[in-house]
Amino acid sequence: MAKKIRIVHYINQFFAGIGGEEKGSSPLGHCVGPKGPGLGIVQAIGDEAEIVQTIWCGDNLINQEEDRILAEIEALLAEAKPDLVIAGPAFGAGRYGLACGMVARLCTQKLGIPAVIGLYWENPAVEIYRKDAYIYPCAETVAGMRKDLPGFARLALKLGKNGRLGPATEDGYLPRGFRYNEFVEKNAAIRSIEMLGRRLRGEDPMTEVPLRGFEKVPPAAPIVDLKAATIAIVTGGGMVPRGNPDKLKQAFADAFGIYSIAGLSELPAGEFKGIHGGFDSTWVDEDPDRVVPLDVLRAMEKEGRFKKLHNEYFSLCGIGTNVAMSKKLGADIAEELKRRQVSAAIYTST
Repeated sequence: MAKKIRIVHYINQFFAGIGGEEKGSSPLGHCVGPKGPGLGIVQAIGDEAEIVQTIWCGDNLINQEEDRILAEIEALLAEAKPDLVIAGPAFGAGRYGLACGMVARLCTQKLGIPAVIGLYWENPAVEIYRKDAYIYPCAETVAGMRKDLPGFARLALKLGKNGRLGPATEDGYLPRGFRYNEFVEKNAAIRSIEMLGRRLRGEDPMTEVPLRGFEKVPPAAPIVDLKAATIAIVTGGGMVPRGNPDKLKQAFADAFGIYSIAGLSELPAGEFKGIHGGFDSTWVDEDPDRVVPLDVLRAMEKEGRFKKLHNEYFSLCGIGTNVAMSKKLGADIAEELKRRQVSAAIYTST
């Protein structure tokens, strides 16, 4: 019987069963065998591979103390001696995705261990780490877990067997930006003519050299006279009046709220609350100005740094929202700001 492929699986504190955002600073932990989504991965892999160790860490901790945590993970991997490391799936979760990318980069760039990550295609970790690891395209939320795990497992198994994968179009991972030479039966001239013929017949053949598109966003014109400007606050940090009167979503925003700050020199604790689903709101609940910097802007207004601060602020939760909805919400907010004759906006996030 062939030797089983040894896999180490990295997950976060949520999938390790420790807790959600309130446990984001949980320390590094590990156990023998599969845990959480690893149980489903093992079922899909079958007898050809095994998860020999599961490693987990709080998303906040690994992002804040990357060097220390990765050094500890490196020591665990040296003991486990895996043939392959898998991380996630992290779906659209930003900090979890970044943590998976850090672990994968450690494996491929320093330790020479193949790695595969499961991420939603709009997860910010995709652009940062696509050259460091193979990325299996997952659903945006954990609701797609059952559907995603078999494909994620198959990709991992093939990588574990071969050490590398074929083209992204064949093996189903997100393109990594690399191009490799290969020998084919027909030369480029014949392939080009055949592709042209297919296009003339109304077909849509895939190009061999896809061009990557970059969106160009023209910058706004500078403020001519700041002392005559009206400044507004826009935040993706999810700060809302107590009770969340507009019932804004904690993630995957599809609307924004507009709230009065007229007559206020700061946002009083207890009357405003953070509802953002991507971080522990304890500190911003204690001092809401950490997300909506009203106190500082009021001081600048009093100093005459600008003419006045608009008496409303705009808020939503900037986590997990897809690009199309983000563009729509941004355009809608910009239109509201223009209608209110706001000169410029300060956008704060988490």
